[in-house]
Amino acid sequence: MPVPQYPQLQTFLDYLKFEKRYSQHTVISYQTDLEQFFAYLTSQFDAPPLSNITAMFVRSWLAEMKEEKISSKTINRKISSLKSFFKYEIRTGALEQTPMTTVVAPKISKRLPVFVEQKDMATLFEHVTFSDDWKGRTERLVLLLFYNTGMRLSELINLKESQLDPSHSQIKVLGKGNKERIIPVPAWLMEDIQRYISEKPVRQEGIITVFITENGKSLQARSVYTFVKHHLTQVTTIQKKSPHILRHSFATHLMNNGADLNAVKELLGHSSLAATQVYTHNTIEKLKEVFKKAHPKA
Repeated sequence: MPVPQYPQLQTFLDYLKFEKRYSQHTVISYQTDLEQFFAYLTSQFDAPPLSNITAMFVRSWLAEMKEEKISSKTINRKISSLKSFFKYEIRTGALEQTPMTTVVAPKISKRLPVFVEQKDMATLFEHVTFSDDWKGRTERLVLLLFYNTGMRLSELINLKESQLDPSHSQIKVLGKGNKERIIPVPAWLMEDIQRYISEKPVRQEGIITVFITENGKSLQARSVYTFVKHHLTQVTTIQKKSPHILRHSFATHLMNNGADLNAVKELLGHSSLAATQVYTHNTIEKLKEVFKKAHPKA
């Protein structure tokens, strides 16, 4: 919903879109959070000017969301959106201080990332039968690439042939905020990708992505979710079966096999080590399990 009393919002969204080059999905998330906040200010406090917004207004909005049983994770995201907005307003000289300094985010209980066991991933690629057509080939290769690179869904479906570097067996990935990272891939997998590209059916004009449907169109996120869930259902009983679970599996299996934390951070494209450290907890759980099985006094 547009908030005409706060034209600064559109300026900020344009900044995220054109200068920060955030994805459409991310910009929409910011827009939703901020429009909700300013709509609340308009209805409850008669749209105070930006310079008059205090921490009290923000806390009042957060309290209402808590009453509506909005999750702590969602509330934290909205707080983060507000912090970014007010920080931008200070940078541009529109404000001298932010009302967010004394706003405390609710604590979130940290859950360990769910992942598919190594033996189950082996079963998927060694024993599960994929249909012997273009659809089956695409699905198997997509699953292989997810598991061998830890790529995000958006990164994989938007992957272009120009991002492949067969001579060095690596892929240049465009991640969040258009940040580039290089991911090494096994030589056999790069050969599979090149063979797949060389045998593509007729594709629609303007389609330059690596993965396409049998009709020559780029893959859509929803269809990838559907076939990933279908194939994982055949090898694991974990509740969540999404492309992101394969990213978790990639990172967890690397850590469990002794990979350096900083290396895993770079491979995943995390901006801070804190985001990657969650995978060390799974490693600790694995060590406890080994100890219980192997130690005579456990």
